[in-house]
Amino acid sequence: MKINKEGYIIIGVTGLICLAIWLLVYCCIDTRSVYLWFMAGFLLVFWFFVAAFFREPRRVQIHDDELIFSPCDGRVVVTEVVNANEYLSGEMMQISIFMSVTNVHVNWMPVAGKVEYFKHHHGRFLVAWHPKSSTENERTTTVVGLKSGAKVLIRQIAGFVARRIVNYVAAGDVVEQNSTLGFIKFGSRVDLLIPKDSELFVEIGDPVIGSQTPIARLKRKA
Repeated sequence: MKINKEGYIIIGVTGLICLAIWLLVYCCIDTRSVYLWFMAGFLLVFWFFVAAFFREPRRVQIHDDELIFSPCDGRVVVTEVVNANEYLSGEMMQISIFMSVTNVHVNWMPVAGKVEYFKHHHGRFLVAWHPKSSTENERTTTVVGLKSGAKVLIRQIAGFVARRIVNYVAAGDVVEQNSTLGFIKFGSRVDLLIPKDSELFVEIGDPVIGSQTPIARLKRKA
């Protein structure tokens, strides 16, 4: 287990603020007071909680050209057929995964292929489960073309708490399955748009583990 680089500054600044608060309290009340040590414990737990947001677990990198893996830890909140309207068109299966503040916040690449399209969209910060969050919230859109000719769209979505999306890929990049895609600070939601005829392995409410849980199988070519 390591700390993702996106957390270095936040963890450091939070630690300094917690230390400054404790020193201020230390100077203002009796050092024998139980409240002083209660405050110390509270600030230490809070700091560890912030650090935990940025944990990056070591996971086995699985490769299977027929499978689509979960891009993040969380719980499935949407499985439905939608009309794609950004770069791709036509009906596709959408799978949406909600990331709570207690989940790992690293995002992984669910498939291998070439990044054909990438765009960052400025937007609102509706709660992540709001139906309009996919199209109105701050988000990034990444489309990967597979060797089979299929295309998969990955959309990282900021939410009410999450205000910062990091994406490590660009158009033209060749990416490996279950390599690191990016990071959503303090959680939110990831949408996948996959071919409509894919075999779905998950249902609404299912917990998934990023880079480890297969969520669909691409239809084999005849």
